[in-house]
Amino acid sequence: MNNNDLKQLTIAYKQVFESDNGKKVLEDLEKRCSYHSTTHIKGDSHESAFLEGTRSVVLFIKNMLNKKGE
Repeated sequence: MNNNDLKQLTIAYKQVFESDNGKKVLEDLEKRCSYHSTTHIKGDSHESAFLEGTRSVVLFIKNMLNKKGE
């Protein structure tokens, strides 16, 4: 992905998730994907890995929204 493509993708993420509905969806994803809490489940490494994977999606979205200058 070149720089221009990344800038356009960042703009698209911001347009989607900074809208009123996008904010609602992101808030729901934060709750469903353990954004604000631990994903470690004692004794179940597979479930912990799955939950951390879902959490990483929210982290990626938040990172895209926090990019400066795009």
